[in-house]
Amino acid sequence: MRRVAFTAASILLPFLTLMGCSSVKLATDDGRQIVKVALSAEVNPPFLATNDRNEPIGYNIDYLNEVEKRLPHVHFEYIFGEEESNLIGVGAGKFEMAANWFFSNPEREKRFLYPKVPYGYSMTGLIVNESNQDIQSLDDMTSKKLAPVSPSGGLRSILNQYNEENNSPIQLTTIESPSNELNLKRVESGRSDAAFMNISTFDTIQKHLDLNVKVGGIVSKEPIYLVLQPSQKQLPADLDRVTQEMIDDGTLPTLSKKWFGVDFFQDIDYISEQGYQYEERKDAS
Repeated sequence: MRRVAFTAASILLPFLTLMGCSSVKLATDDGRQIVKVALSAEVNPPFLATNDRNEPIGYNIDYLNEVEKRLPHVHFEYIFGEEESNLIGVGAGKFEMAANWFFSNPEREKRFLYPKVPYGYSMTGLIVNESNQDIQSLDDMTSKKLAPVSPSGGLRSILNQYNEENNSPIQLTTIESPSNELNLKRVESGRSDAAFMNISTFDTIQKHLDLNVKVGGIVSKEPIYLVLQPSQKQLPADLDRVTQEMIDDGTLPTLSKKWFGVDFFQDIDYISEQGYQYEERKDAS
């Protein structure tokens, strides 16, 4: 994944340079408020990718474009950077918000403003060997070997919560910054029975490695939010209003189907039955 991140940063550097030149402007020539939005330089399709013209595309971009149409008094200006730097920039007032498929957690809620309405979901799942028919949920992992996991983060929180709520915990092996690629290879070779990760992350790696592994089962759908600077008072309410409108009128379910192949606003049973896959989009059209 480091190679992917380096490539993405190189591709998006012209956007960073271009946007940095106008960072001091507070409004467009036609009077719209400029809202600086930090995006991740590490692509994570289908949330964020680039097309053949090196332009940012993906679910996040389509969503933000639609928000801008429905909030005619604002104009989004995109700045690309490393995720943690983006959060620091939001906290310091350098950016008004960040849109990097963020989960909500108590630590971040103390530092930032979150809209109340999630604009999408990130699916987590268990990746197993192609021949495995026994592992579909975390309940199936209590006597199995899970690939190493990070000591913190959203995925670890899900596993910790499961262990707290169940008498038969999953045995966790912890290492700092575990490699998703190596974990998938462990599953393919049989050294681990399953790996727990975001499905979109798995799809991205699998497209490059083509390993003998598959999604055994979807574990959860985690809501993702924009993260806003605490000084923003009206913007979170505006975002909640238009995001809910887009859910109710079918715009976001349609975008979900476009990029992920399934409406992730439906429940887990529906998503599992329909499948959760996407074909990498090379163009925004």
